[in-house]
Amino acid sequence: MQPFSDEDTSIETMSHCSGFSDPASVTEDAPEVDEEAAQEDFEYKLKGLIDLTMDKSAKTRQSALEGLKNALTSKILYEFILERRMTLTDCIERCIKKGKNDEQCAAAGLACLLCVQLGSGIESEEIIKTLAPILKKILGDGAASIQARQACATCLGVCCFIATDDITELYSTMECLENIFTKSYQKERNLNGISSTQSTSLHISALLAWTLLLTICPMSEVKKKLEMHLHKFPILLSSDNVNMRIAAGETLALLFEMARETDGDFFYEDMEPLTQKLRALATDGNKHRAKVDKRKQRSVFRDVLRAVEEHDFPTETVKFGPERMYIDCWVKKQTYDTFKEILGTGMQYHLQSNELLRNVFELGPPLMLDEAALKTMKIPRFERHLYNSAAFKARTKARSKCRDKRVDVGEVF
Repeated sequence: MQPFSDEDTSIETMSHCSGFSDPASVTEDAPEVDEEAAQEDFEYKLKGLIDLTMDKSAKTRQSALEGLKNALTSKILYEFILERRMTLTDCIERCIKKGKNDEQCAAAGLACLLCVQLGSGIESEEIIKTLAPILKKILGDGAASIQARQACATCLGVCCFIATDDITELYSTMECLENIFTKSYQKERNLNGISSTQSTSLHISALLAWTLLLTICPMSEVKKKLEMHLHKFPILLSSDNVNMRIAAGETLALLFEMARETDGDFFYEDMEPLTQKLRALATDGNKHRAKVDKRKQRSVFRDVLRAVEEHDFPTETVKFGPERMYIDCWVKKQTYDTFKEILGTGMQYHLQSNELLRNVFELGPPLMLDEAALKTMKIPRFERHLYNSAAFKARTKARSKCRDKRVDVGEVF
């Protein structure tokens, strides 16, 4: 027997979710409330949300999933999640399997956040092992909603990036994503074909997830992927969709960056027509395109052109608390953009406190500094820039070498 009507459950869900609608709301009353009591109340609400993900009402389940997502975005909850990871995984699995569209999207987003919270250990591996078959099935199901398939593509990319140490699973996931975005190759070649904005959005999500996973592939695999795709990506630069043009351009810049790292004598045969195309997009004045789209496109393709022609990247600075992080290569930009999309307004908080993100970006252990220490901590900007750049590249190469060894062992036999 269902304990609540839909109206009752909506009210119940709102009461649980209201505290998580804004990350700041989690701690805004902290000075006036006993910390232990506040934590107990917080966890009580979370437990209520977990229970509501199994409710009969789809609206209630979705609201509960969104409430959990907001909580995981705004606070580090490692211990709480660790004790309930199997329950949470079961809830997510059920919502992805039996839910529709928005509920599936919310569940896939929650799976990403679970892995972000738990880090790259065995707990996250268990989550992706359970969910990967379901995510891949929906991703390849033409009858499923485009939005759900997009969410599954992103979830596969993020969770595999965090948790998968199995080289075979990594390659399998990338192949699954390739089967989606490579359909845009044929579509762009067929000038008489009907362009579908929705399917293009799916292809973009699959492409971005694939690109993220490429950054942790062994160098031998990177070379294979370059041979397969580098000469095809320029086709996507002619897409009617501005977001596809931008995704293809940024992926090209990243591929050129990786190609030059793997091969000091790298040479691209069709460099002249490619740079002409990139230059045209960097100065696009097409009257049929929206001003906002043109402005965004020109900005991105100026940077892409510099990357392809001059091997250059415009450094960006990310500030969080007393710290600074320099994004000075396309690999790092792709990684940062992905996690920012997942964490939203919680990105700065997680950069300060989340061990996974601090490991990914080589930021070291979370800082525990008082105000006096912050004032005396004045590392020269250029010195910080050099350190961050070297550390990030060292991490990427180390992961690639580790995976290379696994591949070499398999190839011997």
